[in-house]
Amino acid sequence: MNLSLEGKYAVICGSTQGIGLAIAEELALLGANCTLIARNEETLKEVLHLLDISLRQQHSFLVADFNKPGNVKSVIETHVAKYPVHVLINNSGGPPAGPITEATEESFINTFNQHLICNHILTTAVVPSMKKEGYGRIVNIISTSVKIPLKNLGVSNTVRGAVASWAKTMANELGEFNITVNNILPGFTNTQRLALLIENIAKRGNVIVDVVSKNMVDEVPMKRFGEPSEIAAVAAFLASPAASYVNGVSIPVDGGRTGSI
Repeated sequence: MNLSLEGKYAVICGSTQGIGLAIAEELALLGANCTLIARNEETLKEVLHLLDISLRQQHSFLVADFNKPGNVKSVIETHVAKYPVHVLINNSGGPPAGPITEATEESFINTFNQHLICNHILTTAVVPSMKKEGYGRIVNIISTSVKIPLKNLGVSNTVRGAVASWAKTMANELGEFNITVNNILPGFTNTQRLALLIENIAKRGNVIVDVVSKNMVDEVPMKRFGEPSEIAAVAAFLASPAASYVNGVSIPVDGGRTGSI
């Protein structure tokens, strides 16, 4: 099985922590030259040194704020003018939890811009390079909510579903150029976002955090939360030559929690 990304260039969004950082670490281990994107320059400088360089990879970073699509567009266009891109990992933190009946119009617009619009900006910017190179892997980190909406995540459920539909359409249009577009749907994963979600639920229900955490674990057939590295392993496969005929799919990585086939 050919999993090597040696000589390939990858752009990984939201890569200073959690799932994004784990994916960057995994792609670097497979030989990719990784470019990290996040808004905190100091943190980017710190985590860049965590990436493997045993194959003489050249890693870099870009500073961009996903709350400002225009900024993202300027940054990625400058990057692709200098370097090829073979792999794009679209990943951005989700919006605050809460029921959809309490969601504001502004929260929908902001989340739509941060996820779908920024994904589209990044993808359309790198596609010409992927076509020229004859190799493209676009992996979107979304949520299992595209299969079954999750409680208390009204805005996220809505926008994640839109991203999944966008991705499937993009996959249909780009497949003939050896560019694949796939989605990973993480379940409960040990990240800062999960911790905040648990705290929010505990506060709303006036219960302790440990009780909420245990109830969530009990929903997972494997009886534990996932680790960012486990999501990253699937992303690395989808980015590799081995996944050349996997296109337009949404893969739950959730320990079996999602209640659909």
